[in-house]
Amino acid sequence: MSLRKHPASLIVLVSAPSGAGKTSLVRELMEHDGNLKMGISHTTRPPRGKERDGHDYHFVSRQEFLAMRERGEFLESAEVFGHFYGTSRPMIEALASDGSDIILEIDTQGAAQLRAEGFADASVFILPPGLDSLANRLAARASDAKSVIDGRLAEARREMLQYKDYDYVLVNEDFETAVRALGDVIRAERCRTSQVEIKRGALLRALTEGSGV
Repeated sequence: MSLRKHPASLIVLVSAPSGAGKTSLVRELMEHDGNLKMGISHTTRPPRGKERDGHDYHFVSRQEFLAMRERGEFLESAEVFGHFYGTSRPMIEALASDGSDIILEIDTQGAAQLRAEGFADASVFILPPGLDSLANRLAARASDAKSVIDGRLAEARREMLQYKDYDYVLVNEDFETAVRALGDVIRAERCRTSQVEIKRGALLRALTEGSGV
């Protein structure tokens, strides 16, 4: 089943190992880009800390998630550390209906599914500046047991091997620099010839018709 969205919309995937800071980067970027919307994933895991339903994730029961998947409501879904995550097709279609660009925070499994189906226009992998930094960030959450943190670090090493599958790779060493770099990726994608032909087609025709070029 194809994804129904406005042809001018971009879908940009952002993946990173847990603790690399992708959520903070994406949230900060969106504060400064009014044409960028976030696709909020569904998950069966419980909220952490100050996370809010409908803002950070759509928190649903395992039974509800599986029912949605059975109805074909997810563009992709994956099980990560015993919990399910998925991207709602109706949600993405609604967000993209007016030509807005969409950024999706997504795990490597889900990103691979979306790329394979041709649903992604660009993909970005966020790397931490080092494993010590990643371990410190995970420990600072103070919401996971040590065994869970150790498991996430092991998974992070496996995920980081997949950076070559992404169009862009950013190192979150300095937060402000990384935010600007992520914004540069979005701006560059908006300047692709195919995007300009869609968004500024009338201008291009006015400039080139009858010019003999």
